[in-house]
Amino acid sequence: MPLLSIILPFHNESGGVRALFRRLYPVLGQLEMDYEIICVDDGSSDATFDALQHERQFDQRLKIVRLARNFGKETALTCGLNLARGDAAITLDSDLQHPPEVIAALVAKWREGVELVYAIRANRDTDGKLRRLFSRAFYAVFRTIADIQMPEGAGDFCLLDRKVIDAINALPERNRFMKGLTAWVGFRRGTVPFDVAPRDTGASHWNFFRLVRFAFDGLSGFSTFPLRIWTWCGALVSVGAISYAFYLIYDTLVNGVDVPGYASIMVAILFLGGLQLLSLGIIGEYMARIFVEVKARPLYLIAQRIGFDK
Repeated sequence: MPLLSIILPFHNESGGVRALFRRLYPVLGQLEMDYEIICVDDGSSDATFDALQHERQFDQRLKIVRLARNFGKETALTCGLNLARGDAAITLDSDLQHPPEVIAALVAKWREGVELVYAIRANRDTDGKLRRLFSRAFYAVFRTIADIQMPEGAGDFCLLDRKVIDAINALPERNRFMKGLTAWVGFRRGTVPFDVAPRDTGASHWNFFRLVRFAFDGLSGFSTFPLRIWTWCGALVSVGAISYAFYLIYDTLVNGVDVPGYASIMVAILFLGGLQLLSLGIIGEYMARIFVEVKARPLYLIAQRIGFDK
């Protein structure tokens, strides 16, 4: 039978481990596929690792990786894909907002020949108004300026064929935006809608500022538009300055010398100064990513592995 890899990143999710597997096992048992469950403990500070070890007593196909520290969800997913042996792999969150029951629909789509199956959020009722607005704005901007197209509502809940897994594993960048990477590699795609469930336990680790940072990581990783836009801004400011200079010459010749206004000078200085600082900040963000890539440090360090072949 084909082998299916289930990849689950964990970070301080000890309270929901039992509930997750209580719903996951029946779904996997009905697929007529062999499976492995790769649990990546991303530097949890609670009893998540102990809970996963306890869960392994019920199914030896559950494999556990404990990272040396918290490297972030994108890196944890990368680690899981690097270790996956399956003919296909499914990545999903461990907080039960990604219902395990949708796995059957993803696999059915894959059996039809689709190589990358997205689970698309049918709604965002579990998000606050500000987060929903921010998400819509991000997808709109991403579709406009990015070099790739990513379906709106697509997230980390997806099925990847072996060819897609190998393609993603071959990508060397350190700044990982997994949604963008899965879209970049291409292959035949399909979608399956699902309703996002409330978190079973705990609270989200993603506050608004982390989401903003994550969004810029995605935009900067797949578009150079934030850099190019300053060329156009500089050109527009230069055209405006030259036009205003001609106006001042004309006004002086016709009406004589006038006393310049303090307010207009301050507005011009503050506007141009802010524009310069903003452009330098954008350039600095790209330079920081170059700095990270040039160092070429490992994406993650594994502290312990349980259930994997030596």
